[in-house]
Amino acid sequence: MNASRNSWDNDYQRRGRLWGGSASLLPRLPCSLRILELGCGNGKNVAPLVQAGCFVTAIDFSPHAASLCRNTCTDPDRVNILIADARRTPFCNESFDIIIASHIIGHLSLSGRRPLASEVLRILAFSGTIYFRDFSTGDFRYGRGEETETGTFTRKNGIATHYFTENEVLTLFSGLAVQSCVQHRWEMRVRGMVFTRAEIVAEFKKTA
Repeated sequence: MNASRNSWDNDYQRRGRLWGGSASLLPRLPCSLRILELGCGNGKNVAPLVQAGCFVTAIDFSPHAASLCRNTCTDPDRVNILIADARRTPFCNESFDIIIASHIIGHLSLSGRRPLASEVLRILAFSGTIYFRDFSTGDFRYGRGEETETGTFTRKNGIATHYFTENEVLTLFSGLAVQSCVQHRWEMRVRGMVFTRAEIVAEFKKTA
């Protein structure tokens, strides 16, 4: 895990704001909800939530990512950013009404994904919702790099990505009630070539 942590921190230190584009597709959330983002990165999702008036807690295990996230938010009084491991958070049981997990779980091995799912179940409040988003096997990058686990490929920079099937996501969060689980596809054009991006977008609710 330290190797992965160092790879991410080195990337953020060297390249700064790694990830651009629009924030994950989320419904308009009431400002009264307790919101947590796992793996906040440079603040792409946190910033619009803060701008909408929400108070957000965000964690990342990369100190450089956490620093970038702080600099991204226009109202620092509405965000609490911590350096922490999403598999073992410092929060009490049922601390959050909303948990956002956007392109974080796919960067863990299977032995890391399971503890993270258990941690989500622990800190999510009754009737709370988790919004999941990660790349699927339909993505054009699936199969690129060294396959270190089934469906998981590690690039030269040391960062691994797991590409999910819908069934894998449903199994991972089997302790929660499924609200939706779909595959989202779009096209990306690079130097005149068109590539297909694909991800699983899912929503689960804690009902017990």
